[in-house]
Amino acid sequence: MTVVSSAGGPGRTAADVPHVPHVLDNPALASLTGPHARFAERRGRVLRYPVDVSPWLALPDEPDARDWADLAALAGPGEEVPLPGFRGEVPDGWEITSRVEGVQLVDDGVAAAPDREAVVLGAADVPEMLDLVARTRPGPFLPRTVELGTYLGIRRDGALIAMAGERLHPPGWTEISAVCTDPAFRGEGLAGRLVLAVAHGIRERGETPFLHTAAQNTGAIRLYESLGFRLRRRTAFLEARSPQRLTDGREAVPVP
Repeated sequence: MTVVSSAGGPGRTAADVPHVPHVLDNPALASLTGPHARFAERRGRVLRYPVDVSPWLALPDEPDARDWADLAALAGPGEEVPLPGFRGEVPDGWEITSRVEGVQLVDDGVAAAPDREAVVLGAADVPEMLDLVARTRPGPFLPRTVELGTYLGIRRDGALIAMAGERLHPPGWTEISAVCTDPAFRGEGLAGRLVLAVAHGIRERGETPFLHTAAQNTGAIRLYESLGFRLRRRTAFLEARSPQRLTDGREAVPVP
């Protein structure tokens, strides 16, 4: 067994060195207790974004029975809730309804640069953004998602044909999300240009870009790797249905 030197002194083995959680291991929790705290809705130790902002919610790293009861009360009885990155076992009464294997990639020399054709999108652009998302399905984008960070788009003849923007915001990091292009304009490199432009804005703030995508989306992964992202870890995007009643017999009541 390899012997390592650490703060605990020489002679300790690698197995003896405790795992130090990374801020990206639970990025929603790091966001909602950090730069995105203004969005946080809380019950006990469970946090979530408003339901019209993002479906992401945050459990503690090691949730206990009380946390699961708080999540059920926050969600409401028999409701589906996302469990991004969760790898443990759900308790009795919960049902996994969907599981998509995913990957998390981080900046590893991305050639970030502004794009002369990219424009900043705001609240007035949301109807077009929602329409583009509905046609391209890059992942969740809701009426107030645009509030999470900077979103850039490319227009042709006035119509929005491609976009990308910022979502989760752990301290020191910003996630690039909602990368999508109208099918009629694919093959022109618009998605890559927008990713580099969004990454440029993140870097200008002294932060590091990262992103998530489905593991089966090999085309997107190849694109991101070609831009200078590297795989940091494999993850999973789960959805689970909450129990009809809390474990103590009380009705689960959504929290405003």
